Amino acid sequence: MSRSNTRARRSQWKAVAPKLVKTVEGGKTVYSLPHRAKVVEDSAGTALYMEYKGRKVADV
Repeated sequence: MSRSNTRARRSQWKAVAPKLVKTVEGGKTVYSLPHRAKVVEDSAGTALYMEYKGRKVADV
């Protein structure tokens, strides 16, 4: 591939901002990535388990 074709191809590459989902948890607004398991923590901040769609899916 020629140098000019390589540079033309690279010039089309663009970074895309991640799509974030806004949820309200305990009165706070939280932004997170969609379709990702989230870590559930206790009041001291210790990780307990991971959940997805309200179900426990893994221990931490």
